[in-house]
Amino acid sequence: MPRNRALRSLALLALPLTLAACATEQERCISQQTREYRVINNLLTEVQANLDRGYAWKEREVIRPAYRVCTDVVRDRDGNRRVIDRGCWVDRVETERYRVPIDPEVETRKRDNLAARKAALEPQARAGMNACRAAYPEEG
Repeated sequence: MPRNRALRSLALLALPLTLAACATEQERCISQQTREYRVINNLLTEVQANLDRGYAWKEREVIRPAYRVCTDVVRDRDGNRRVIDRGCWVDRVETERYRVPIDPEVETRKRDNLAARKAALEPQARAGMNACRAAYPEEG
């Protein structure tokens, strides 16, 4: 499935700003207080999925030629401008996913370390959430 990397990057950069504009003070506070916990949790989920599958996914950008219709403006013998359509080749950048072998022992150690880190961060994240709820009570 082709993806436009520049557009995706722009959307990803704009997403936090858009979400921040819609979030309440309490939601922003909770998000900030639980950021590291959520990152560790996402990494743990990814590592566990790799272990379940037996391989990891990587992405790379590939340039592929694509044939399309290009529009040009040309002048005829009398000097008048004409618009013509012609076939042309263009480079298309696509993101391709591919499998990468994993070392199950390394992934298991990684999973165990992430699980320990998650367990250590959980009380801190819970305390941060409670502090945010106390500082910014929901109205309504």
